[in-house]
Amino acid sequence: MNAALIEQRQALADTVARFAEREIAPHVEAWDEAGEFPRTLYRQAAELGLLGLGYPEALGGTPAPWALRLPLAQALARHGASGGVLAGLFSHNIGLPPIVALGSPELQQRVVPPVLRGEAIAALAITEPGGGSDVARLRTSAVRDGDHYRINGEKTFITSGVRADVLTVAVRTGEPGARGLSMVVVPGDAPGLTRRPLKKMGWWCSDTAQIHFDDVRVPAGNRLGDEGAGFKAIMDNFNGERLALAAASLGFAQACLDEALAWVRQRQTFGAPLIERQVVRHKLVDMQMRIASTQAWADALAERADAGDASPDWVAQVCMLKNHATQAMQFCADQAVQLLGGMGYMRGMKSERIYREVKVMMIGGGSEEIMKELAARQLGL
Repeated sequence: MNAALIEQRQALADTVARFAEREIAPHVEAWDEAGEFPRTLYRQAAELGLLGLGYPEALGGTPAPWALRLPLAQALARHGASGGVLAGLFSHNIGLPPIVALGSPELQQRVVPPVLRGEAIAALAITEPGGGSDVARLRTSAVRDGDHYRINGEKTFITSGVRADVLTVAVRTGEPGARGLSMVVVPGDAPGLTRRPLKKMGWWCSDTAQIHFDDVRVPAGNRLGDEGAGFKAIMDNFNGERLALAAASLGFAQACLDEALAWVRQRQTFGAPLIERQVVRHKLVDMQMRIASTQAWADALAERADAGDASPDWVAQVCMLKNHATQAMQFCADQAVQLLGGMGYMRGMKSERIYREVKVMMIGGGSEEIMKELAARQLGL
C-alpha cells in the first residue's frame, strides 16, 4: 500500500471517528429504546460524502477502492459501536450495487442519486421465510403482464425494510433453480406492498421487516439486466457484503478492546489496577492478536479486489475472512464483558451491546456453515 493511500485511509478514518463520536455514540441508547434512529442522520452522513463512497461520480458518488471503503465501515463500527446504526445507515450498500451494475441509465439516475444525497433509503430484499442462503430456491414470483411485472410473495429479515423508499428485490421470472431468478426495483409506496416490523436480539434501532407482495405491479424497465441474470448479481453482491461485514466486525472487536483496556487501567482490585494482573494482560493480548490477524487479512483481500481479482481463491478467502472476523468479534466481546465484570452486563456499555449483536454478524450475509461450504467448493475440496 503506497504512502498516499495510507494517508487517505487515516484521514477518512479520522473523519468517520469524529462523526461517529459526535453524531452517533451519544445517542445510541436512546435510539435503541426508540427502535429507530432519525432519518436526518442519512443527510448528515451524505454531507460528509460517506454514503456515496465507492459509487460513480455520474450518480453523485465518489469512486473509491475497497482499501478506502473498508476503513469506513471499520471506523464507524469502532467509534459508533452500534450495529443497528451501521446496518440501517448503509443498507444502500447492498441495495444499490445491483442497480449500478445492471440497471438502465434512466433507472440509475432516478434511484441512486437521491439515496446518496441522504434523501431516500434503499434496501435489498432476498431472504424469504422458507430459506435464506439457498437463494436458488426462492419463490417470490414476478410474472410478465404487458409492460409490467406482477410480483407476489414474501420476504423476511429485510434491513431497512420498513422505511425503505426503494427495494431491490430478488424474484423468480422463469424456471426452477438459479437460472430462473431476476432482480427488480420496487418503489416503497407501490400498491400491494405491505411491511411488518420484526423485533430482534440486537440491532434494535435498525428496522427489520417482513414484506408481503400482493400483485405489486412494477414497470418492466425496473428489471435489472436480462431475465435470469439475478443469481449472478446476487452472488457478486454477497462478496462485497461479506467484505464489509468483516471490516465492521473488526471495528466492533476494536471497540470492545478499547472499552476493556480503559476499564482495567482505572479499575482497582486489592490495591492495584486490574491491568497489573497477568491474567488480565494476557486476555488483552489474545484480543489484540485476533484483531491484528483480521486487519492483515482484510487489507490483503481489499488489495486483491482493487487489482481486479475475482478468482475462486479470492471468493474462498472472503468467505473465510468473514468467519474469522466475526469470530474475532465474538471473542473480543466475550473477553471484554468478562473483564468489565458486573459493568459488562449493564446496558449502556458498548461491550454489552456488541455482545448481543455479534450473532447477527455471524449469520447475516451467509452463516459460518454456508461460508465454510462455499469456501470448500471454491477451493475444489
